[in-house]
Amino acid sequence: MAATPENPNPLPDPLMAHDEADANKTPPNLRMLAIISLIANHGQPMGVQEMISALRWPKQSLHRLVQSLVDTGYMERQGRRYAPSKKLLSLANGILHFAPDLHARHRILTQLSADSGETVNFVMPMEDGMTYVDRVDTNWPFRILLPIGSSVPFHCTASGKTYLASMRGDQRRRFLAGLTLDQHTDNTHTNIATLEKELKVIRRQGYALDDEEFFENMYAIAVPVFDPQGRFHAALATHGPKQRFNQDQALALVDRLKDYAAQITALTFDAPSRDNASHDDSTPEDI
Repeated sequence: MAATPENPNPLPDPLMAHDEADANKTPPNLRMLAIISLIANHGQPMGVQEMISALRWPKQSLHRLVQSLVDTGYMERQGRRYAPSKKLLSLANGILHFAPDLHARHRILTQLSADSGETVNFVMPMEDGMTYVDRVDTNWPFRILLPIGSSVPFHCTASGKTYLASMRGDQRRRFLAGLTLDQHTDNTHTNIATLEKELKVIRRQGYALDDEEFFENMYAIAVPVFDPQGRFHAALATHGPKQRFNQDQALALVDRLKDYAAQITALTFDAPSRDNASHDDSTPEDI
């Protein structure tokens, strides 16, 4: 069940308590999963009272279950709220590798590489940066090698900037405050203000460019892949040496990149993405 304004904290059946009579029907062995599902769908840390309002469980029982999740390392406290821990996020990422349509996704990357004539990457955010989880290399002898498993910075790559741009304004500002903007080339953003300015443009237009910001002589473009609730899942990107791949060629691929991103969403999730074209549905204070 997807989030809606009327039901911002949905839970997939049979975990959802639709009324008071349903509140105690969630099997005990599924209650921790119900808490994890609730926070995952909410998309941000939650307090115990918020969980009680959504799940309609007794406070003492819910607090005990939450504490068990903290004690076992699957959740962590953030002030008076609770959020998934790195252990749980790592588990979720591992589960994604069991998706039945990984080969179909790779075929999409292969087709995009044929369209662009350059290397194509499927990149996901991890603790240390954007990590390459799938890629198709170009056949050109001169290419930039970033093998699967490589991590690249958030602030100076097209994929990283799509991720940063997808965040709500307050979330992004906290994230950037803890990020070191290392300089890799003369074009690298080393100032949060200038980076923020570009991220607002990226959020509106639905794609990001990397004009020699990470590597000299490399140009790249990336679009976000969203889940059905409009949350960032990954970036679909292509890059190449600037002698072959420049701004004009990158921009000519925007519509195809967005179309392929929507196809990946449909392959990966139960429902089509709310919007793989842009993510500019925020209020001014969000961006």
